[in-house]
Amino acid sequence: MSHSGTAVVRLSRRSESSDDDEKRMKRREKNRVAAQRSRKRQTQRADELHEAYECLEQQNSLLKKEVQVLLEEQKRLAEALQSHEPLCPVLNHEPLCPV
Repeated sequence: MSHSGTAVVRLSRRSESSDDDEKRMKRREKNRVAAQRSRKRQTQRADELHEAYECLEQQNSLLKKEVQVLLEEQKRLAEALQSHEPLCPVLNHEPLCPV
């Protein structure tokens, strides 16, 4: 091989190496952008889950309060029924209208 032929081979190898470096850099940039998008999606999903959690906690709290109110009403009605039972003509098998 002549001296100029060796130079062409070296330039060709440098060009291939440069192309490989460029491909590697593009691949790394593409991967970096994809990783950023992935982290952003994960953060958004975590935020959505946290918001849903807070909403469910609030609903749970309201339902517990409603249960408490209903239990108190049930107790009040049971006491009212209990105090009415001795006086109730229907339960004591008495006629509703005296004849």
